[in-house]
Amino acid sequence: MLMRVGILFACAAGAAGAAAAASSVAVPAYIAAAVADASRPDSDRQRDVNRKPEQVLAFAGVKPGDQVGELIPGRGYFTKIFCKIVGDRGHVYAVGVTPAARAGGPPPPDMPNAPPSNASTGGGTPCTNVTSSSAPAAEFKLPAGLDLVWTSENYHDLNNAMFGAPDMTVFNKTIYDALKPGGVYIVEDHAAAAGSGTRDTNTLHRIDPAVVIPAVTGVGFKLEARSDVLANPEDTHTDAVFKLNGKSDKFLLKFRKPSK
Repeated sequence: MLMRVGILFACAAGAAGAAAAASSVAVPAYIAAAVADASRPDSDRQRDVNRKPEQVLAFAGVKPGDQVGELIPGRGYFTKIFCKIVGDRGHVYAVGVTPAARAGGPPPPDMPNAPPSNASTGGGTPCTNVTSSSAPAAEFKLPAGLDLVWTSENYHDLNNAMFGAPDMTVFNKTIYDALKPGGVYIVEDHAAAAGSGTRDTNTLHRIDPAVVIPAVTGVGFKLEARSDVLANPEDTHTDAVFKLNGKSDKFLLKFRKPSK
C-alpha cells in the first residue's frame, strides 16, 4: 500500500518538495479524551471507525489553546471534538460556505451546505468557544492569527458550480493569510483516480490529490507530510462516495505556512 500511495503522490510531491509520509502518529491524551467525551452523540461515534478522529487530529497537531478555523463543518462532527481539545484558552471558527445554487431535494448527510450553527454544540452540551458563520465562497473570510485551518471531505466541492466554482488560488491565499507564521493547513478528502484532476468533483465527489497539492503550495504553503491512515486500497475510485458508507479511499495532507 505504501508503494501505491508513493506513486499517487510522486509527481505532485516532486514539484512541491519532499514531504514525510506518516501512517500513524502518537495520540496525545487531550485528543483521546476529546474523542472519548461522553457528550459526543452516538451518531458521531458510529462514524469513528471510518473517520479515525484520534489519528487524523494527532497528525494535524491540534492542541489546547489553539485558534482553529474549520471550513465547511457540515453537522459538526469535528467541531464537537475541536472545541474540547482547544478548551477555554482556544477558539473554533466554524465557517460554512453558502451554495451559489441549490440542487433540488434535501442534502445528503454531512454535505457542506448544512447549517454551520448545528456545529456549535458538543453533543447535548453547548461549546462556548465556537463561533459559527457562513458566506459565499467568493466572499469567504477567516480571522487572522489562526494556528490551524482544517477542511475535511469537502475541498472537492469548491470546484463545483453549486458553490460558485471560486478561484482556488484566491481561496487558498485567504487561508494562508489567516494563519500565523508556522500555522498548519489540513486538507482531507475523497481520492479520485490518478490523473483525473477535477473531473469527478461533481459526479463522484472525489478529487485527485495531485491537483490539490500544487494548488495549495502555489500560494506559499509547504507540503510537510501526508498520511495513509484513511487510505482504502480496495476502493476502485469509480463509485460516488455516498455509496461506500464512509469507506472511500481518502488522502490526508498537511501543509505549513513558512515561519519566515
